[in-house]
This record gives sequence, structure tokens and C-alpha cells, in this order.
Amino acid sequence: MSWDPQQYLEFEDHRLRPAIDLLARVAADGPRAVVDLGCGAGNVTRLLARRWPGASVVGVDNSQPMLSKARALASDLANVRFEACDLAAWSPDGAIDVVYSNAALHWLPDHASLFPRLARAVADGGVLAVQMPRNFDAPSHVAVAEVATTGRWRARLASLVRPAPVAGPEAYLRWLAPHCAAVDIWETSYLQRLAPRDDGEHPVVAFVSGTWLLPFFERLGDDGEARRDFLGDYRERIARAYPREADGSSLFPFRRLFVVAVAGSR
Repeated sequence: MSWDPQQYLEFEDHRLRPAIDLLARVAADGPRAVVDLGCGAGNVTRLLARRWPGASVVGVDNSQPMLSKARALASDLANVRFEACDLAAWSPDGAIDVVYSNAALHWLPDHASLFPRLARAVADGGVLAVQMPRNFDAPSHVAVAEVATTGRWRARLASLVRPAPVAGPEAYLRWLAPHCAAVDIWETSYLQRLAPRDDGEHPVVAFVSGTWLLPFFERLGDDGEARRDFLGDYRERIARAYPREADGSSLFPFRRLFVVAVAGSR
């Protein structure tokens, strides 16, 4: 899947806030090894490096454009490096003191196996900290599936539609509890006010275009007309579900799941 760092960072303020909220709940003093799993453009990796300047901080991602942006952003930080790796195949050489992942693991399947495996990669007393969107039943995401599975788009795009990739909070508690000394899980709904855009695009369409719509754009390839028509069908649904405010902005509630687990036996 092709990520565009510039498009993703267009909503950096809204995407960064949950990362900061997650980091504030990580009680780790003097970790030596910190991994930012799914580091993207590296803006959060910088926060980790500044929080723990004595640690070796490694950002891991499978997108070369994102990693190029990340390396440029972190060029002034001596304790940071980046690795290209498929997140599903990531396996550290030794135990990690903090495994941090912001808005990345929902792209991976089989969380019942994934989360215990990640917990086992954390040193005793270390922390697994994860934030994932859990907004998949919202109109912004439901509309993607509706468009992709109807009319002219069904044959081309329906196979990309998948069940909600993030389970309920209680599932993660049950998966992690046998491997952790403590598990803290919560959800937060952010009432995001997306500013009006100079290009006239609906702000919610622009927001989702940088993430959840990417596999559909990739399937459509260089067919500009098809992409325009697909976005037009999606835009109609979004305009009804998220009417613009008087100033042209849009209110976009967004729910996110947080996990902070301390590795080790109870």
C-alpha cells in the first residue's frame, strides 16, 4: 500500500493528539531499548526520543516514502534510527523495554495472536503501549464499504472490504492478561473539528483519503476517471452524514482504543 507522508501529515494535529495521550500513560523510567512500531513519518518517534534521550529508539515501518520522511525529520537526533520491515514479521533480537505503536496495528490481522506475541517481546517490567482507531462503525468508514460493494464498484473493489479490524476492549484484556503483570485499556472519543479546505473538498473525505481509502485508490491504480467517480459516490454519503458547519468546517467524532500493558507475571 502506497502511503503519502504529506497527505497523512495534513491532519497532523488530530493524528498526533492520541499519540501524546498514549505516551503520557507510559510509566517507564530509563528504558534502554524503545521501538516505535509502525512509525510512519517519524513525528511520534521524535517524541519518544525526546522523552527518553538515553534510550536507543528504533522506528519500524514498511513504507519507504514514510521512512524517508522520518529519517529527514530525525536527522538531528543521535539516538534514533529507522528500519524497513513488515510489521507482521517484526521480531526483535532481544527484549525491548518499550514497544510503542500509534495507529498502525489495525492494519494487521489476528490480534488474538499478535498482541500476546508483542507482549512476549517486551522485557519484564517493560511496557507495550498501543493506540488504534476503533471508528469502523462510523459513517466515514461504513460508507467506504457501501460504495465498494454496490453498483459498478462491486466487481472491482468488494474484495477489499473487510470486517472491523479492532476488537472490543475486553478482548485485548483477555488476550494480554496471561502475559502481563498489569493491563490498562480504555477508549476515548475525540470530537475533531476539521477545518474548511482551500480546495473545497469535504474535510472528512480528505481525512479518510489519507488512510482507510488508500487500498481502494491503489486498486483503481492510474484510472483517474474511476478514482474521481468513486470519490464522488463516497463524497455524497459523507456530505449527508457530516454536514458542514457555518464556517465550512466539519465535526468528525473519532473513537480510539488505548492499551498500556506491563510485561511480566502477576
